[in-house]
Formats: sequence, C-alpha cells, structure tokens
Amino acid sequence: MDSLTLFCTAGLLAGGLYWFVCILGSAEQKGKRAVDLSGGSISREKVEDKYKQYWSFFRRPKEIETADKVPAFVDTFYNLVTDIYEWGWGQSFHFSPSIPGKSHKDATRIHEEMAVDLLNVKPGDRILDVGCGVGGPMRAIAAHSQANVVGITINEYQVKRAQMHNKKAGLDSLCEVICGNFLQMPFPDNSFDGAYSIEATCHAPKLEEVYSEIFRVLKPGSLYVSYEWVTTDKYVGDNSEHIEIIQGIERGDALPGLRSYDQISEVAKKVGFEVVKEKDLAKPPSNPWWQRLKMGRIAYWRNHLVVTILSWLGIAPKGTVDVHEMLFVTADYLTRGGETGIFTPMHMILCRKPES
Repeated sequence: MDSLTLFCTAGLLAGGLYWFVCILGSAEQKGKRAVDLSGGSISREKVEDKYKQYWSFFRRPKEIETADKVPAFVDTFYNLVTDIYEWGWGQSFHFSPSIPGKSHKDATRIHEEMAVDLLNVKPGDRILDVGCGVGGPMRAIAAHSQANVVGITINEYQVKRAQMHNKKAGLDSLCEVICGNFLQMPFPDNSFDGAYSIEATCHAPKLEEVYSEIFRVLKPGSLYVSYEWVTTDKYVGDNSEHIEIIQGIERGDALPGLRSYDQISEVAKKVGFEVVKEKDLAKPPSNPWWQRLKMGRIAYWRNHLVVTILSWLGIAPKGTVDVHEMLFVTADYLTRGGETGIFTPMHMILCRKPES
C-alpha cells in the first residue's frame, strides 16, 4: 500500500509538473516554452553574473546619462528578460488598454494597428519599427497594412527570435530585422515612408538623439508615431511614494530615467518635427492598461514555481529565478504607477517631417 501511495504521489507530481511546464508554459501558441528559458546571447553559466552586473549599473548613476554605456546596459537587460517576457507575456513587449469583450491578445493587436493607421501608409510602403523586440508589433502591423516593415533592435538574440517568428507567421517577405543601435541607425537619409516606436525610445539616455535619427531616415512629408513611457501631470517630484514608484519602474525596466509628459513634444519640435497630435491613450474612457498585471498575479506564482523547479533541476540557467522575481517586483511598481495616475506607458505623439 505504501508503494502504491508513493507511486501515485510521484505520478501526480510528474503530471502536475508536465501540466505547469508544457500545457501552461507558453504565453501564446507560438511563444516560448518554460523548458527553453535561457539568458539570450549570454552563456548559461554567466547569467547570474550578468544579472548582478545589471544591478550594479544603478549604483553608478552618472553612467546612466552616458550614451556609450546605455546600449550595452539595455542589451544585457534584454538578454536576461526576453525569454521570460515571451513565455509569460507574449511576443509584443508592451501594454495596451484593456477592451471589454476582447482578449489581451486582441487588445494588443488593436493597439498596434492603430499606430500604423495613424501613419497613412500604403501597401508596399517601407516603414521603420524603432526598437522592435522579437517583432510582435511588426507582424501585426505588416499583416494589417501590407507595408514592408524594417525593425531595429540592439539585441542580437531578439533578431534571431524575430526572424524565426516572421518565418513561422509567413510574413518574412514583409518583415526585416536589423541588429543595431537606434541612436546610430545604419540607414540612409530619407529612406522610410513612415516610422513608429512602441514603448521603446524610453531606453534612450537622451530622447533628442533617437528622435534626430528617426527624423533623418524619414522621407520629407512622412509621419512618425510613438507610444512613450512618461510621468504624468499627477507626478509630484518631492512625494516619496511617487519617487519610489518611478525609480522602481526605472530599475526594473532598464530605463536611464523616465521623462515628463510635457518634454516629449518639446524634443520632437527641437529636432525638426511638426507635432500633429499628442494624447495620453491611457486616460478615460480607456480601460486600465495595468489590469492585466493585476490579473496575472496567480500566473506569476505559477510561473515562479516552474522557474524555481527548472533552475533547481539545472534546466534553466542559474540566476533565472532572480530575473523572474525582479520582473514581478517591477510589475507591482508599474501597477502602482497606473493606479495613482503618475505614470503612463502610452503617451502618444504623432509627428510629421516637413516637406522642406
């Protein structure tokens, strides 16, 4: 009887682990499996050291304002988090307003399609995705608009993931991915019919540097739309709770420093853009973008258990548990930023490069 009990218990544990990892493991049908979590381009034995190196960056605040230091810092961050993002969130590394009756996946797609609709591009036009990640928005936008989308990301591992997903989706003829620094893009002047960035330029140490590059590569008369991470007019600079929330978001998302909402249009005009429209897409009547984070708390503990077991078994690299915990803590700061109204990840600005 004891042997039978032991056998049944072992069977239940094995079945439960299989259910956690293989059935619940993917965020999407074509997402990342838990058993394949890695450190991106970082060798598995160096993941823990790179995680510690990432945190040490915040103990040298002057380097955060140094453009030549930030790209490597952001690259390290995305090596650490890309697999976890893709597994636990999906292929689109951004937020969107929740839409009653729509799934998170549909709400995300609608948010992405709205960006390209604002650009007024035609099928066959060539547009730029500034900070494309693993290409979730790129694929939705290419399928919706039939434009040719060129994405740029600092992270080589994300390039490989994006290319794989593009091919699986049958969109590799419309989607191209380049590894490069969006502060120094390898594209000629006046070469794109439109451009967009979805929650990506927040990683730039100085916004005018990336906006200048986007302005340079756009054809005269073309449009650029960005969804920016910013503090809102409700943020109070000497409020200790507000400071804690914003610094928590910065530390957990590889941000050199969040900008204020009123700085965005100033920078756009400074580099030569005409500002066509500006709006915080998170404001009512939009439904809370942070709702998905709050609803995902149970999923987090489920995923954290999976990551802990896989790390203990030696399947996931040492340090993966620390990275996953960091992202959970950051999710709490993001939620608090949304609930207090002091932070928005979707301050939309639509700009035009003048004809002359």
